[in-house]
Amino acid sequence: MEQTTTPAYVIGVDYGTDSVRAVLIDARTGAEQAQAVHNYARWKTLQYCNPAKNQFRQHPLDYIEGLEAVVRRVAQAVPVDQIKGLAVDTTGSTPGPVNADGVALGLLPEFADNPNAQFVLWKDHTALAEAAEINHKARTWGGEDYTKFEGGIYSSEWFWAKIAHVVREDAAVAQAAHSWMEHCDWITLLLTGGELASFKRSRCAAGHKAMWHESWDGLPSEEFLVHLEPKLAGLRNRLFTETYTADEVAGHLSDEWAQRLGLSTDTVVAVGSFDAHAGAVAGEIEAYSMVKVMGTSTCDIVVAPTSEVGAHLVAGICGQVDGSVIPGMLGLEAGQSAFGDLLAWFRQMLEWPLQQVLPHSKVLTPELQAALREEMSDTLLVKLSEAAAAVDPAESHVLALDWVNGRRTPDANQALKGALMNLTMGTSAPQVFRALVEAICYGSKQIVERFEQEGIAIKQVIGIGGVAKKSQFVMQTLADVLDRPIRIAVSEQAPALGAAMYAAVAAGLHADVLTAQKAMGNGFAETYTPNPARVADYAARYAQYQAFGKYVEAATVGQPDEPVMETEMPAITTA
Repeated sequence: MEQTTTPAYVIGVDYGTDSVRAVLIDARTGAEQAQAVHNYARWKTLQYCNPAKNQFRQHPLDYIEGLEAVVRRVAQAVPVDQIKGLAVDTTGSTPGPVNADGVALGLLPEFADNPNAQFVLWKDHTALAEAAEINHKARTWGGEDYTKFEGGIYSSEWFWAKIAHVVREDAAVAQAAHSWMEHCDWITLLLTGGELASFKRSRCAAGHKAMWHESWDGLPSEEFLVHLEPKLAGLRNRLFTETYTADEVAGHLSDEWAQRLGLSTDTVVAVGSFDAHAGAVAGEIEAYSMVKVMGTSTCDIVVAPTSEVGAHLVAGICGQVDGSVIPGMLGLEAGQSAFGDLLAWFRQMLEWPLQQVLPHSKVLTPELQAALREEMSDTLLVKLSEAAAAVDPAESHVLALDWVNGRRTPDANQALKGALMNLTMGTSAPQVFRALVEAICYGSKQIVERFEQEGIAIKQVIGIGGVAKKSQFVMQTLADVLDRPIRIAVSEQAPALGAAMYAAVAAGLHADVLTAQKAMGNGFAETYTPNPARVADYAARYAQYQAFGKYVEAATVGQPDEPVMETEMPAITTA
């Protein structure tokens, strides 16, 4: 291990839904030396996407262009020889097909415009039927239930469901895809230029999304995968058996990528990870803390000593994986498929006149129209939050469900839909907005309750991500609903900082992740404490939310082999 008293820097690269950002971090202190952000050009116009079908795909060129742009910018801040390591985190599960050389099919001319050849973004829900089949067949095929370490329910957001859907839909992609790689793995392979067959795949990605577990020698058996979908025959042997934690060395920058990024081939590249797990490390997660990564969706990360959890399986979450967050501890993941996304949906609804009516104005010039659209878009959520915070809950009967992207946890069901009830002619936009904010907070409360019902105590809640940093209204509401304090991490780019911590360990600058946390952590900016005057009211409304959710879920065909249930509409009253 190197002495960190001499200048030593690491780069964390964080791929989000809309953009990629990089941070240059002093490995001795955690101080940020530089940061850069790049928005995906193709994604911005939703190329390769069809929101009506819940199809969301991203082109690998968006990832490559962003990588070059942000890393080159931050690398200029210090001498190149002082940059010792780099690590990447990404959204997930976001798999894409590659050829035998590890080249993403979307980069090949014959597949450049084929949505099925691109990376299938985490929020893509086109594989609902395949996920339902996985869940049914895992329980009935007569062998191991490969979903048991995934919370017992496999999601359409995850690796095998997405692959099965694409190979069924597109014979050309199925034939050309030698293998499939999670986004975090593919970028790491790209940077190191290694061989696909010997590449170190992410434990975090494989354990939480691909049903990998060491007790059954890695991935689900060939027999099960063929039973699921005959077109998957042979793929298991072209994937991987071993996985690696994010503090390990994946390789060094290749000659090509050292030149493209303005770095040295001596730069260590760590094994990739998912953004929420890296963010939890930067949020200074410790045993029985819950780090809530709050952005378009949420990922709720908990770690616990493996010896204390033992063989206990936590039902209805997104996996429990040894070493997926902190090596030597069990990482448990849950989350909500829509958090900031739900609020953004409402903003887009309200902006419809700006997009569709304003261009026909006979009074405003095109330049003034554009300026008005930008100003309104920038301030709409701020004004809605101010007005919603002023709404007296006793005067608003509106109740919402937060399932516009389906439900991730507890008990994944991506077929579910959002809902509103108790609207009247007097209902205002701030009242609806407040109901949406309350709904995402009630969804968070269900997750906390599930962990504790399953014997996993939640001793503190830590918030990171854009919503945690920007919305006091959401965070205070969440503290009131959970009836728990919520500490907000200082870092503006927590996943990127967490990736940098992994890089520092891989580069030998710190002995382990816990040591890196202590040296490089930024601490906490503030704490939201519950308002006693609101806690009781929210407890009553939470019970109404649960009743509403049961009604809507009972009326939804969640799986092909389950009939529609009948139940009465709950009586909803204002607390």
